[in-house]
Amino acid sequence: MSKKKVGIIFGGKSAEHEVSLQSAKNIIDAIDRTKYDVVLLGIDKQGRWQLNEASSFLLHAENPALIQLNQSSYGVAMVPGRSSEQFVATQSGDPLDQLDVIFPIVHGTLGEDGSLQGLLRMANLPYVGPNVLSSAICMDKDIAKRLLQAADLPVARGLSFTKARQDAIDFTTVKETLGLPVFIKPANQGSSVGVSKATCEESFFKAVEDAFQYDTKIVVEEEIIGREIEVAVLGNEHPEASLPGEILPQSGFYSYESKYIDDEGARLELPASLAEKEVKDIQKLALDAFQTLQCEGLARVDFFLKPDGQWVINEVNTLPGFTQISMYPKLWEISGLSYTALIDQLLELAIERYERETQLKSSIY
Repeated sequence: MSKKKVGIIFGGKSAEHEVSLQSAKNIIDAIDRTKYDVVLLGIDKQGRWQLNEASSFLLHAENPALIQLNQSSYGVAMVPGRSSEQFVATQSGDPLDQLDVIFPIVHGTLGEDGSLQGLLRMANLPYVGPNVLSSAICMDKDIAKRLLQAADLPVARGLSFTKARQDAIDFTTVKETLGLPVFIKPANQGSSVGVSKATCEESFFKAVEDAFQYDTKIVVEEEIIGREIEVAVLGNEHPEASLPGEILPQSGFYSYESKYIDDEGARLELPASLAEKEVKDIQKLALDAFQTLQCEGLARVDFFLKPDGQWVINEVNTLPGFTQISMYPKLWEISGLSYTALIDQLLELAIERYERETQLKSSIY
């Protein structure tokens, strides 16, 4: 059989640009080259798309703090609506080789919020990860929490505020409702970008200002004292949950630096030390959350386990990191699925869903 061509889209304009570069590098290193040819489509911080060479697409590739996209002189544009030759070279207008499936590993805004997914759908290309609706829902912590609550799934107490009503935010009300300390987060960011812990009025309003730099809506949540446990979910209509793993932050909460820069910022316990019933309970909750938010393909579901044994869903991440120290691929490794086999399954799931969706009618005639 001929090899499939996989377009790996990475980079992007979001605050998680560098995380995406790390994820792309690991996917490119691990993908089965006997089954797939890769085409690298890098997006720089200005949002420009380019064609990159696998041997030279990164600068400072081994240093997460300095990693950069190596600028290419070959620009790329997409033509939505076509059923083939969707990508063309901007200089010549010539089409690129036809791609069979896309692995979009663009984290954060414009990458996992439904924007890129919508563009790929308009371009008639199968892609890894949840669809437009699910991506947008899960990216918005406020909306995702409301839907999980409506399904009687456990979430932390919280409040949401828009930039337009920032002047009406009342610290006394927040304190009386949620207690102290609280965590302040941009509603539509990931990787702990813009997240702060506030213990008093001064630190609270400083954190609010910081969070509003990244989004026009923020969420304020109560502090949950408990263990940080994560589960990876994989599949379309019949998803499966991995064994759980535990995050043991070595300095405060699980920050951006702990996740992607500092190898010593957190210790991972894989698998987490849990009783058999606890493992089954958290796997069921992870699958319930995945399906409630209409995810397909993949997601990482993050939990707190309180001292009284109660589980609390913290977040559902539809495009989790694939870096050297990322939990999603590590959780599947301890569950018996290698990094290479995981990528293979994700690509197969993307094609399977695309073929299923193309059978739907698009007209009443």
